[in-house]
Amino acid sequence: MIGLGAVGVQVANAALGLGLNVVGFDPGISVEHAWHLSAEVERAETMEEVFRRADILTVHVPLIESTRGLVSTQRIALMKETAVLLNFARAEIVDEAAVVAALDEGTLGGYVCDFPSTAVHKHPKCISLPHLGASTKEAERNCAVMAVDELRGFLEDGQVHNSVNFPEAVLPREPGTRRLVIVNQNVPNMVGQVSTLVAERGQNIANLLNRSRGDLAVTLVDVEGELDEDVLEQLRAIDGVLSARAIEPAV
Repeated sequence: MIGLGAVGVQVANAALGLGLNVVGFDPGISVEHAWHLSAEVERAETMEEVFRRADILTVHVPLIESTRGLVSTQRIALMKETAVLLNFARAEIVDEAAVVAALDEGTLGGYVCDFPSTAVHKHPKCISLPHLGASTKEAERNCAVMAVDELRGFLEDGQVHNSVNFPEAVLPREPGTRRLVIVNQNVPNMVGQVSTLVAERGQNIANLLNRSRGDLAVTLVDVEGELDEDVLEQLRAIDGVLSARAIEPAV
C-alpha cells in the first residue's frame, strides 16, 4: 500500500481483517493519520520495496506534483508479473500508458481502477469501474443542499454560481435597493446602455456587476428607489438583452 492517510489507513486495517499481510509506505504526505494504523501493518523503508513485494498494490495519495505519474514504467518494472495494481485515488497518479504496456507484455497481472478510459475499459486484463465518489450518502446530501442554495441564490438575488453555461456572477445585495437581473449577449456598450437608462430616470446605481462567458453575459444592478414595469420593458427592448427582471429590496 502506498499512502497511509485517512483512506489508506482504513483500507490497510480492513485488509488485515481479511487475513492479508499488509506492507505500507507513506511518502510523508499524510503522516498525521498514522496513529490510526494497526501495529500489524509492516512499514516499508522505501516505496520501491512495496512495489517489489506486492501481490496487490493499492495507491492512496492525493494528486500533487510529486505524486503525478508515481506509478511509472520504472516502478512497474519492479513488480511481480502476477501482481495486480489498484487505483481508486486519482487517475493521473498512474502512468496509464505504462500500465497498458506492461499488461500487454505480460509483466503486470492486472489493473483495477474507477477511471475508465478508452485504453483500459475494454482491456482483457483491466477492470474499470464507474467513479462513484459522488454517490455516498454524505456527497448526495451535500450536492442536494448545494443545488438548493444555488437555485435560491439565483431566484432571490439573481446570482449565478457553478453554472454549466452561464458566467459566475456573485454580488452581495445592497440593503434597501432593488436589483435588476439582466441576461444579455456579450456585446460592447451593454453596461453603458443599462446605466444610461437608469440614470435618465434620476435613479442612483448603488452597485453593479457584469460578467461574461463566451457569447453570454450577466449584469446585476442594484438601484436605489422604485422600479416601474416600464423600466423592464425598456431594458428588454435593448438590442442584445435576452431577459430582464427586478427583485424586491434586500432586507
